[in-house]
Amino acid sequence: MTGSPPWPRRRVPAPAGTDPAPVRGGVMPTGILDWGHPRVGAFVERVTARAPEDPLALLRVAHGHIARAIRPVYSLEERRAVSEILRRERGSCSQRLAVLEAVARARGIPTRVRGLLVDGSFWHPRFPRLHRLVPDQVVLAWPEFRTADGWVQVSELFGDLPELSRTPGGAFTNTGRETLFEALSRTAVDWDGVTGAPRACSACSACDLSARVLADLGHHDSRDALFAEHGQTLCRAARILGEPVMGRWSAGASSPTG
Repeated sequence: MTGSPPWPRRRVPAPAGTDPAPVRGGVMPTGILDWGHPRVGAFVERVTARAPEDPLALLRVAHGHIARAIRPVYSLEERRAVSEILRRERGSCSQRLAVLEAVARARGIPTRVRGLLVDGSFWHPRFPRLHRLVPDQVVLAWPEFRTADGWVQVSELFGDLPELSRTPGGAFTNTGRETLFEALSRTAVDWDGVTGAPRACSACSACDLSARVLADLGHHDSRDALFAEHGQTLCRAARILGEPVMGRWSAGASSPTG
């Protein structure tokens, strides 16, 4: 039986999930997506210098660079600036997605995020002996990018979900060294039950993560706006206490020093 973590954390309300008005996103720098910083600018130039002009193709190239350049760890600080993530050369799945958003905005591709409240048990396979330390609910900022054809969620950066769900390798299991960030390039990360629908093959249902979504927090112009409205998963005290260890613990390692 698993309980709440022993440290305090900020509870997040579970709204109906309907947006009161269209959310347009944007390309301007924010506190997190600080693409005007020289360090971020240099990274953007390096990873996109020879990238295709097509927005989604450019972002696929950038995704690969980020996956190689930034070591995946379990960092707890969701509002860390992209310039600082690049300086540290390590970041959580969410922080690496923020780097991808910063690249997009720097190249004139508007971004926004959809807020999802995800069942914390989704991460239990990563911490088999530490279930009590995993929050019951996790606030997830899921990016979307605007193209000439409309908004494209990061889950479909490498293809549509039914197609991705049929690629070799199986569904994302949230174990080992592969994080959500890496999984995007090879399989369907399906928060909406698209791959579990009757029109999809029965084998695709393993990619259907919709049962893990406790609430849809709607769209926001930026991840800054999402966290300003709903808060981060953990309270400030918990982040301060946990970050020195979790922020260096590599994804897939058996221990913080593994």
